[in-house]
Amino acid sequence: MRFRLLATAVTAVALATTSVGPVLADAAKPDQSMTHMKTAAGLAATLESAGVVIYVQGGATASVIGDSISAANGQIVFHIPVTGTKSGVQHQGSNIVFFNTSNNQQVQLRNPVIDLAKGVVTATIPQADNQTISVLTIGNASGLKPKVNNDRKTKIRTSAYSGAALTLSPGVAATLASLLGLPSGSLTEGLAFGTADVSLKKKSAKR
Repeated sequence: MRFRLLATAVTAVALATTSVGPVLADAAKPDQSMTHMKTAAGLAATLESAGVVIYVQGGATASVIGDSISAANGQIVFHIPVTGTKSGVQHQGSNIVFFNTSNNQQVQLRNPVIDLAKGVVTATIPQADNQTISVLTIGNASGLKPKVNNDRKTKIRTSAYSGAALTLSPGVAATLASLLGLPSGSLTEGLAFGTADVSLKKKSAKR
């Protein structure tokens, strides 16, 4: 049961992205496009009890809902700056790291790209021969419609997509289990792991 919940948490953050090296995203700005991810209540505590610590690097930041990550209903929220939208929603330079404190093994997800048209999230995993693969499937992608707001004062147009339902893509559970040094088969394929909200901002067209 512990590892089943661990799978959920691991995939939930998989959306978040990672990158290695000195490349860093700029700090978040008030008018910057962002992706927000929130784990299910209690998943952070489950991961902590399994010896797995999650942290973000680069331009991404994180906050905790509840008394602590070990609280029964504690949740982690990731705030990840969007760096481009030409080929999906890109998050260059923001890293999410899964570190197994029991064996010092880690998994990094680099530069995830959310493709709402295809209903997938892809990312590069350095520990898996630097392969770029589909790590998450957006089950309700076809039904996601943006809520558009035009702020006349700031001249910023915001398109907000809320409640993207994410599940682990085929084959990813086995890859994560192997890279984290978990027993084979401990992570169940196709698990629902969380939700994500995407807020895209740009200057409104001049009139």
